[in-house]
Amino acid sequence: MGLLDSLGGGLKKTLEQVGIDEVQALLPAALAKTNLGDLQGVVAQLQQGGLASHVQSWLSGGAKSVTPQQIESALGSDQVKQIAQHFGVDPSSALKLLAQHLPGIVAQSK
Repeated sequence: MGLLDSLGGGLKKTLEQVGIDEVQALLPAALAKTNLGDLQGVVAQLQQGGLASHVQSWLSGGAKSVTPQQIESALGSDQVKQIAQHFGVDPSSALKLLAQHLPGIVAQSK
């Protein structure tokens, strides 16, 4: 049973509204349940999936935006489904969360 499972359905409604600190704390656990392994695995997959200029922008302090569709294309739907399942949300919500928070998380990871 994951942390989010124990927090109940109310978290699903607020997941997209949490701050970067909370997402940064929860995302590694979600990624560990995928074959990406960790944030570095996600960054590598994003770069290989056509978002290298986005990742470079984030790492250099820029804020080049990314769409949920770009995230799904780069990561693949299976990875997105696994992340969504861990968070207890549908893949669409997980993609919105990733698109909103990944740039800041990647920027803080450098």
